[in-house]
Amino acid sequence: MKKSHVDLDVGVNSYVAEVAGRLLDRMADASSVIHRALEEQVPELRGDAALVELLGTSVEGNVDTLLHALRYDIAVERVEAPTAALEYARRLAQHGVPVNALVRAYRLGQRRMNELVFAELREMDIPEALRVAVIEAITGTMFEYIDWMSQQVVAVYEDERERWLENQNSLRNLRVREILSADKAVDVDAATTSIRYPLRWHHLALVIWYPDAEGDELARLQRFARDLDETAGAAAGPLFVAADQSCAWVWLPYRAAVADVIAKVRRFVQTRPDPPSVAIGTMAAGAEGFRRSHREAEEARGVAILRRRPDSPALTVIAADDPGLSVVARLGSDVAGTREWVATVLGNLARDNENDARLRETLRVFLGCGSSYKLAAEELNLHFNSVKYRVGRAVARRGRGIGSDRLDVELALLACHWYGTAVLQSN
Repeated sequence: MKKSHVDLDVGVNSYVAEVAGRLLDRMADASSVIHRALEEQVPELRGDAALVELLGTSVEGNVDTLLHALRYDIAVERVEAPTAALEYARRLAQHGVPVNALVRAYRLGQRRMNELVFAELREMDIPEALRVAVIEAITGTMFEYIDWMSQQVVAVYEDERERWLENQNSLRNLRVREILSADKAVDVDAATTSIRYPLRWHHLALVIWYPDAEGDELARLQRFARDLDETAGAAAGPLFVAADQSCAWVWLPYRAAVADVIAKVRRFVQTRPDPPSVAIGTMAAGAEGFRRSHREAEEARGVAILRRRPDSPALTVIAADDPGLSVVARLGSDVAGTREWVATVLGNLARDNENDARLRETLRVFLGCGSSYKLAAEELNLHFNSVKYRVGRAVARRGRGIGSDRLDVELALLACHWYGTAVLQSN
């Protein structure tokens, strides 16, 4: 009898390990399914592009940890929370996202993971005598895992929220956020006094951040903002507001519009040995300009974050007035949909490889030059015949000529130029 019980446990464990192994083989797809579900069902988790990206990393870390615990029969209480999951909890606390949104995400993630597990079980040939025991073993471990992880991330969230509220210049930051979110006219003079910044002047907004920061970088960001303010010829000190521990909002004040200030910012960043990433709005005046320039900088940052992939060149500086950026920034809210649309418009030209990248860039410049081979050759520093050959190859790769849908083609090429791998098809 005892031997029979041992054999039963061994059989159950082997099937549990097989389910976990099958899901580990396609972990990226499983993580993506859960990530999309959380974005769709928990509105508080949408918005900031960096947070959305970190959510995906947190989900992947949790899926990987859970599946390894199942595959190798590791006791849940011995499992440590993934680093990305703890960091995500800290960032939510810094952004003021309610803790119940974090807890709900774990519960919904558990439900989605259950569905993936049951889909695998339906595909497996498991003896009826073992099937119920296998299901109980998996669901029991998953429940314990989610319960244990929820405790850890909530504790980190609460500690970080308390620390964040204590350390930031809360009143000034609160007033700035109120101005940014206001849907009606603000009392400019009162607001100027409360935030200690000349709101009636012209403003250039920036978002500055360290993409790979592992700790608190606000002091370093603040020094960068002060040095930049002086170099860029601002008429008063910058307004600095912490967005989280590795990202800040900055406004440079000017008494009148300055034409070359964005170029000055670019040159300044290029001279720094270890600069943060910088997203720049356009210069605008008054309270509405204060809001609009910041909104543009945030949109530009969203493009930079989505573009940032291991095989894509990093964008240290990105500006709202870069050609085409203000248009494609609107596409960033639905990357999956944009990727599908780009593939529909460009066909095989939307493949993620060096050759198609070269053809896309040549076609983009050619169309931007009014379909002039001569002008495109000058801009690309290529021979006339090389441009003509590449344009022909690009059209052939697309699979059809460029006629009435030229505007779609130009926009799709701009999306590829700015977002890179994020909107391309893998080979």
